[in-house]
Amino acid sequence: MPKIIVEVMPKADLLDPQGKAVANALHRAGNKDIAAVRIGKRIELHFEREIKDADIEKARQLGASFLSNDVIEDVVNVHVEN
Repeated sequence: MPKIIVEVMPKADLLDPQGKAVANALHRAGNKDIAAVRIGKRIELHFEREIKDADIEKARQLGASFLSNDVIEDVVNVHVEN
C-alpha cells in the first residue's frame, strides 16, 4: 500500500527537552560520541491507489496547516514510500 510520509521536527531554535533526556540517557549508557538528539514526528498517510503529484502537494499543505504546530515545528520532509 503506497503512503506519503510527512516528517515534522521541532524548530532548530527551540529547546527539545525530550531529545535532551534521550541524549543524557545515551551518554550514561556509554555513547559519548553522540553530541545531541532531536525527536520529531513521522506521519504516514496511506492510500489505496496510486499516489499523484497533487496528493504530495496536498500532504505538504496538510503538514504545514494541520499535522504540525507552525509556531514550534517545521515540516522537514514529505516523500512517497511504497
